[in-house]
Amino acid sequence: MDALEIKKDFPLLMNKNISYLDSGATTQKPNYVLDKVNEFYKENNANPHRGAYTLGMKATEEYEKGRDVIQKFVNARSREEIIFSKNATESLNLVAYSYGLSNVNEGDEVVLSIMEHHSNLVPWQKVVKDKKATLKYMYINENYELTDEEIESKITDKTKIVGVTHVSNVLGTVNNIKKIISYAHKKGALVLVDASQSIPHMRIDVQDLDCDFLVFSGHKLLSPLGIGVLYGKKEILNQMTPFLMGGDMIEYVYEQDTTYAPLPNKFEAGTQNAGGVVGLAAAIEYIEKIGYDNIAKIEDEVVSYAREELSKLDYLTLYMTPNVENHNGVISFNIKGVHPHDVASILDTENVCVRSGNHCAQPLLRSIGVDSTCRASFYMYNTKEDVDKLVNGLNKAYNMFKEYIKT
Repeated sequence: MDALEIKKDFPLLMNKNISYLDSGATTQKPNYVLDKVNEFYKENNANPHRGAYTLGMKATEEYEKGRDVIQKFVNARSREEIIFSKNATESLNLVAYSYGLSNVNEGDEVVLSIMEHHSNLVPWQKVVKDKKATLKYMYINENYELTDEEIESKITDKTKIVGVTHVSNVLGTVNNIKKIISYAHKKGALVLVDASQSIPHMRIDVQDLDCDFLVFSGHKLLSPLGIGVLYGKKEILNQMTPFLMGGDMIEYVYEQDTTYAPLPNKFEAGTQNAGGVVGLAAAIEYIEKIGYDNIAKIEDEVVSYAREELSKLDYLTLYMTPNVENHNGVISFNIKGVHPHDVASILDTENVCVRSGNHCAQPLLRSIGVDSTCRASFYMYNTKEDVDKLVNGLNKAYNMFKEYIKT
């Protein structure tokens, strides 16, 4: 299947005359996913793990079937290592609160990459302040990449946990997380991987990576909003205390004390987004049908074309590594002298959808000397025609502002 064939599966893209280049924020949803979610609410809607009646048991079966699909998808050793959340942000906070506050102590170090989304940065600021620990950053070089020297100089015997994004949501840089994980483990540290921007584009094998935690959001992976995943090694999760407390994560509750349910329920308090789990499982089935090799082929072609065409615009500043093999899915750019919000608004008049702003990565943008950028992010349903419309829209924006731009 090519991108045009795939696009036919996405009703919003077929019903609207737009070039959607914001899949890094959220992907569009194929009919297969929408139909599965609709079917759940029409045929199987009940509260999972609650009702001792046929409909309730069917809802539980569909919910837990989703866990099995995700276990296989990321190659976790056990289904108990798959924890559902509402998004990657909640999963990252779970690790910071449940692991970080209990295991990071005064004098310890937490190491992050400067590329981290605020969700994998702000919680760790709280942890180190509360525990009187130190927060350190691995900075990028002129090619927007983390070097081995930077990794090895920042991760030390004092490092308790390393947080790193697999793919930068601003730069599209693919980090060498296997190197980071291997080196961190030699130093006795755990590694938390944010795979939100990578797992839509490439296969993830948590056992091969040997990561201790990995998170992603379903809505960047063709599923409905409001469902996320935390993978954690079973032996580590068993030692952690719950982040949220309430119904279904308990074993016994007494007036003065409570015992917790075993994994994975221990971390899934309250009524869960069963429809979201069904949608995420369906999204994974859809991706498996298309195939990651095919997705990569489509994306490599359109992103390479975008790199080539955007590089021809001398009024544009591009923020991406020149090393094509270390780049995936995202191109950030600015028209020199024009605010990104103005550029994005003009592109919108040409039915081109891009993100503008700091992309929830202010420290990264500050480190490269800008406040905000425009960002085009691509997925399997994008074509060269979308790139052409982007270029035409940028030319329109530049021509509107060029006489006011200071050279």
